[in-house]
Amino acid sequence: MDIHAHEVMHMMLERSEGFSRASLARAIVERFGETATFCSCSASGMDVDAVIEFLERRGKFVPHANGFTTARDRICNH
Repeated sequence: MDIHAHEVMHMMLERSEGFSRASLARAIVERFGETATFCSCSASGMDVDAVIEFLERRGKFVPHANGFTTARDRICNH
């Protein structure tokens, strides 16, 4: 079963630090496991790199002093 990309964003909000692509990938693997796959309302079967790319393309990241993070208003409620 895929994990919704919103869960990645919620994980980002739980942490106060910013992320680089590499540190976000490490955090995702740490939280969800190496074999986790992710979905969204419009995509499924994404691996860690694909979910990061998806979130970035959709404008879900906001600048942070240490790279980027996300914001609650960037998470759709469905």
